[in-house]
Amino acid sequence: MKHYFIVNPAAGKTDSFKALTEKLKTISANYEIYVTKGKDDAIRFISERCTELSYERLRFYACGGDGTINEVVNGAYGYENAEVSCYPCGSGNDFIKYYGGKERFLDIEELINAKAFPIDLIKVGKRYSVNVVNFGFDAYACETMNEIKKKPFIGGNNAYYSGVVKALLFAMKSKAKIYADGELLNEKGEFLLCSAANGKYYGGSFFCAPKSDNTDGLMEVCLIKPISRFRFLTLVKAYENGEHLDNRRFGDILVYRRAKTLEIKTDSDVVVSIDGEITKVKGFTCEIIPKGINFAAPHFNVKI
Repeated sequence: MKHYFIVNPAAGKTDSFKALTEKLKTISANYEIYVTKGKDDAIRFISERCTELSYERLRFYACGGDGTINEVVNGAYGYENAEVSCYPCGSGNDFIKYYGGKERFLDIEELINAKAFPIDLIKVGKRYSVNVVNFGFDAYACETMNEIKKKPFIGGNNAYYSGVVKALLFAMKSKAKIYADGELLNEKGEFLLCSAANGKYYGGSFFCAPKSDNTDGLMEVCLIKPISRFRFLTLVKAYENGEHLDNRRFGDILVYRRAKTLEIKTDSDVVVSIDGEITKVKGFTCEIIPKGINFAAPHFNVKI
């Protein structure tokens, strides 16, 4: 197997490239480091390698945050000879919290020896999500987070909270009709936030989908109806801790489903976050892709 370490030089608050290269000098594996040149460059590079070396097993490591993992997955999807993993260098690294957190992925020897297994993906238009697709309040907050994450004080680990403050002022209600496997979830066509999750976390610490299983062929759909700012502030900590599915205080505002498809119908633009990457569309469909990619996670036992 050949190992490719795909480095996003813009990820995180510090330059992790030097630490990675020093670690790689200690291993005997066949590897190459590729530093991306811009947005979606990783997709191009991986697709080209998979096509040129179709006879060989290849593993691509996303050396960055969730956006880098998203690009690596989108580049490797559809190639039977490709596997993906992660050497975490980003500020969030939400997806790998599903597997116990970043420390498990920082041991290079364990990382390259980890076994890969198939996990689900979520298709959104021509893009594939490995973690969470969310829209409404939290996507608006994520959009702000991306704009300020490298700024002092309000950025870094505080960036999502800064985004929440702005969303409290401007994004307390969005309009769209949302269907899970054909069932209309919000008759009034309004919502505060909605997520379709394959992973468990987003926004740096929000435990949005505590029951998620990214090998079961289903998305975890969570919709919260519009509420007042005061009520939001009384509930946000429970939501962050992943208590919302079983907390009675969410009983009249939360709709939860497991679904294969999620359809969003609207006449106006909706801010959508796909693994933390922001786009704006007038309507879209999320579709689960069972066992869409092979992912390698050290010290993780998976039941398929």
